[in-house]
This record gives sequence, structure tokens and C-alpha cells, in this order.
Amino acid sequence: MTPGHGSTVDGVLRRSARRTPERTAVTYRDRSWTYAELDEGVSRAAQVLTSSGLAPGDRVGAYGHNSDAYLIGFLACSRAGLVHVPVNQNLTGDDLSYIVGQSGSTLVLADPDLADRLPDGVRVMPLRDADDSLLARLDSTPPYDGPEPRTEDLVQLLYTSGTTALPKGAMMTHRALVHEYLSAITALDLSAGDLPVHSLPLYHSAQMHVFLLPYLAVGAQNTILDAPDAEQLFDLIEAGRADSLFAPPTVWIGLSNRPDFATRDLSGLRKAYYGASIMPVPILERLRERLPKLAFYNCFGQSEIGPLSMVLAPNEHRKARLDSCGRPVLFVDARVVDENGKDVPDGTSGEVVYRSPQLCEGYWDKPEETAEAFRDGWFHSGDLVVRDAQGYFTVVDRVKDVINSGGVLVASRQVEDALYTHPGVAEVAVIGLPDDRWIEAVTAVVVPRGTVTEDELVAHARENLAHFKAPKRVLFVDELPRNASGKILKRELRDRLGEA
Repeated sequence: MTPGHGSTVDGVLRRSARRTPERTAVTYRDRSWTYAELDEGVSRAAQVLTSSGLAPGDRVGAYGHNSDAYLIGFLACSRAGLVHVPVNQNLTGDDLSYIVGQSGSTLVLADPDLADRLPDGVRVMPLRDADDSLLARLDSTPPYDGPEPRTEDLVQLLYTSGTTALPKGAMMTHRALVHEYLSAITALDLSAGDLPVHSLPLYHSAQMHVFLLPYLAVGAQNTILDAPDAEQLFDLIEAGRADSLFAPPTVWIGLSNRPDFATRDLSGLRKAYYGASIMPVPILERLRERLPKLAFYNCFGQSEIGPLSMVLAPNEHRKARLDSCGRPVLFVDARVVDENGKDVPDGTSGEVVYRSPQLCEGYWDKPEETAEAFRDGWFHSGDLVVRDAQGYFTVVDRVKDVINSGGVLVASRQVEDALYTHPGVAEVAVIGLPDDRWIEAVTAVVVPRGTVTEDELVAHARENLAHFKAPKRVLFVDELPRNASGKILKRELRDRLGEA
């Protein structure tokens, strides 16, 4: 590599620090970092890691809650040529041991309240809240003076959510993520004048790589929260300290269901981003009616592509296109193919496949899964979509979530959208459960609002859908299982309810 390319993840921060050193980069609780302070803190943290015996290419697990220390840990790994392995902070037992072991993590950066969950024998360094933590050692450690990583080096193993099988570690290079940052900046209109708040887990690729790192690249002032607490979010917006928010549909649904959603002054919110799972059209219409001047962006993709692949911009949120995930971003090429890898006509459903410099290099230590995903020079996503003549894509379902009911394929999303128009539905997930007659019975799992019956919801669905698409059963629950990024875990519902 020719020295000085600087196309690395940590280089994103370094450039902003040189451009606007005194500007506030990150605020977390009562701590605040200017860009110059954050850049120096990252360099000192990189030295802490390398002084502990780590060498370029070593994997470093990250098992912590949202914090400034978590961000510094990731950027320090980047600067030192280490491979960061973010781990869902809700994982325990075998799931946690699997990722730490499969990645071959030499060290795990962990919050103290989580460290005792880690497998015996794993080397741990506290991220914060301890005298020997990464954060506490910064003042007494000189800046990093080792070799710079190369653009083609691995910087992170992004483990897939594992909703259908064991998680796979998508091998992300510096080059892939830097390309994805530029795609996010251009497609989502990110600018230095924005005031973004980051409340989703930073272990998740969407919050970290679609928003926090791209916003650091443009020099914005970022606020990190522990979690998407509605009261805290509303307070920040009313105080003029936040005008940009990303959240999955489940969080937006929760915000819109709050009684004070109709009364709080949320006019300062300028940009609303949603993604990680499909947004029900009725919920989007409710949000737009309450906040007509708010610019909505639909963000779509998956971990293997950094994770942003498509965006529906505010001016594209038209009545006939509200269910679309938009068009491919700057560095993404996409096709829709059948089971044989042949292009299907516009208006016909098929699997979306990608070619992009944002893509991962494959799955860590899983050559068979890598070969299966990367076929004929394209990455096969597993998402079932339809493309229209104008190049807009609409997600029909995950290929594995389509319901085979009596030999007819039913997309769960269409049923969910129909049920969301009923006032008695707060949340719903539609799944297929084993059935002697239908093979899979279309089943709606509903979190009710007020009093509503199964017969009412089935009748409502039949008014809006072909009868074969309407639920055969409606099951009521207090809450739907979801991962830390807000994605509803349909596999867990199928496993739990299929045995009932």
C-alpha cells in the first residue's frame, strides 16, 4: 500500500479532528468530547490495547452498553489494526460463548456489570467504571505510534442476528465501511449542522455505521443515549439538542402510541430515519399526520453490506410508494433474480442480489456459507423484493418468512399492514404455524390496544385482503420478542407457539 491513503475507519475521525478540532463531537451523560479530544483519546486507547500484547489482526470482543467508551474502543481497534467483534449485550450462556469462541477473540472489552457472564478463561479488560478500565487508562498512556492499518485489512466481524441459524461473522474491511459511510452521507443528507441522537445499541451495525460514524465524518455534534427512552428523547427534542433520530419501526410504534406524543412539542425534529425491519404503512401515515414537516427516510440493508443498501428519501415518500425501501445507494448495484439466478421482469417478486465495494469479504471461518451467499459474482441477500419500472424496490418478505398456506405463498408484511389499520392493534407479527390442513396456518400474534377479539380482527383482515391471506388464527400476547435493535424475532415466535 502506498503510505498516506488514509481510507480507514479511524481516519474518518482524524480528518474531522483536523478540520474542526474544537467542535463538540460526542456527548454521553455528563461527559463531552471535542473532535480533537476524541481523536487523542482513540490514539491513547489504541496504545493501551497494543501495550497489552495485542497484535494487528487479533480479534477483540466488545460486550458493553452504549457509551462513549464503547465508541472509543471500536475506533481504537481500528487505529491499531485490530479486528473489533461487537457482541449483543443481551447474549448469555451458549450464544455468548459461541461468538467469543468462533471469532477467536483474544480479549473482550466488557462493561463490569456484564463481565461475569463471559466464559471462563476469557481475558477481559473493563471498558469503563473501573480503575483499570480502558477509559481510566487514557490519561496515563501516550498516543499510539504503531503502524497504520491498510484499507484492505479487516476491521470488524459483524455477526448476523442469527434469527434462522447460528450467527455468521461478516468480515468487514476498512475499505468496505468507508465506502458505506459515503453512501450513507449522500443518501441520508447527513450534515455537520445536524444534531443526531444515537439511542439504539452501538453493537448493531445500523446505529454505528449508518449514523454515528458517518456523522463523525461530517463533523456533527452527536449525543449517545443508553437506550431509546421516550421521555429522554422528547426532552432533548424540546430543548433543541436533537433534531435527527434513527429508530426501528417498533420504537416509532411505541413513540406514536404514547399519550404525550400528541401533546409534546416535537417540531424541532427535522429528520426521522427508520429501518432494521419493515415499517407498517398505517404507522408511517400516523407519524406523518402528526408531524407533517418531518422528513422521513427509509433505510434498508443488512449487516453484510455495511449495512445500508437502499434508501427511500423524503421526496419519494408518496402515497403510492410508502411501502417501498427506495433505490440503491451510491456504491450499491442490485438485481432481482429467481431461484436460478436469472433476472425477473419488473413487477415480479424475486431475491435481491448485490454487488458493491461495501460488501463483506465473506463469513469468518465459514467457507461453505460464504460460497453459498456469494454465487456468480453476486451476494444473495435472502430478501424477497419487487422492483418497479422506475427502479424502486419493495420488500415482500424474508425468503424464509414467506408463509406456504395450502400451497399458496402469503407475504406476512401484507397481512400485518392490513391488521395495523384496526384501532385495536398496537403491534402485530404474522407468522406461519404448522397445520394439518393448510401446511402452514397464517397466524397473527397481536399486542392489543384496549379490547378486541379474534373474530373482529379476522373479519377486518378479510375486508382488506383476499380471504386466503387473512389469518386463520389470532393469538394475543403482552409483548413481542425482539432483539436489541428492535427487530421482531419471528423464529422465536414460531418455535414458542408451534409447540403450544
